[in-house]
Amino acid sequence: MRPMLASRGSHVPTGGEWTHEVKWDGVRLLADLRFDRARFTSRNENDVSGGYPELAGLAGRDLLLDGEVVVMVDGRPSFAALAERMHARDPRRVAAHARARPATYLVFDVLRIDGRDLTAEPLARRRELLGGLDLLDAHWQVPPAYDDGQMLLQATDEQGLEGIVSKRLSSRYEVGARSRHWLKFPHRRRVSYVVGGWRPETGSERRLGALLVGEPRPDGLHYRGRVGSGIAGRVGPLLRELLGPLESDGSPFADTVPRLDAVGTRWVRPILVVDIESLGVSAQGRLRQPSYRGVRHDLTPDDLGEQG
Repeated sequence: MRPMLASRGSHVPTGGEWTHEVKWDGVRLLADLRFDRARFTSRNENDVSGGYPELAGLAGRDLLLDGEVVVMVDGRPSFAALAERMHARDPRRVAAHARARPATYLVFDVLRIDGRDLTAEPLARRRELLGGLDLLDAHWQVPPAYDDGQMLLQATDEQGLEGIVSKRLSSRYEVGARSRHWLKFPHRRRVSYVVGGWRPETGSERRLGALLVGEPRPDGLHYRGRVGSGIAGRVGPLLRELLGPLESDGSPFADTVPRLDAVGTRWVRPILVVDIESLGVSAQGRLRQPSYRGVRHDLTPDDLGEQG
């Protein structure tokens, strides 16, 4: 099952038919809870339960929850810290991450209770039922919703949070759909792109120095520039490990990559999705001051529709 998605909003709606929530800097997960197990799936329906052992305690009742998993650093969600956990595969490393920087599952919707499908119920009713589940623990909680969206937008900006999501209280849960009944208003310009190649560091044939990324469009992958910031230290070897099996003979980009960027580039099949922060895109279609923020194991290139 794929979650309902929000559309990019142009202005924060007002009035009693809307409710407003914090947009968290994490990864969207559906939690399918049974009495004997808790199964967590990403947006593209991958089972990621093993990556978050501290959330297993949610089992014990029959629920289907929608929420965001985050890792808190200094009281705020840190996608960089979460990205370290998303790379981990070895159970011992996963356990070490869980001890050092435990994840928190922030629940904002309930889609099933004791076998009863709630997706046809309005959001107002689903939030009411969610509030009655008493989901409060060190590793999961139900964040509050607010009536004043403009106030929340300003407050989240001042606190360095990602943004807000405004939801129509009468909205049903549209499985897998991107709906205009949910509107998102991000503060930061973080966008997901597809890796089409990588360049080694100057003077090295093996150490990764920069990624070449692109934006999927109907006519193919369009080149958006070279990203070298943010991939120092342990990040470079991790990316090399992920990109190694994807090596390809030619450029996957639909448009021409400038010769300065193309010379020496190792091309890869356009499968790996990464998050990039930047100052936007220039008139020439290139990212301005881009910085790598993490791999999105929960996304595929086909998921990169309306972003932000």
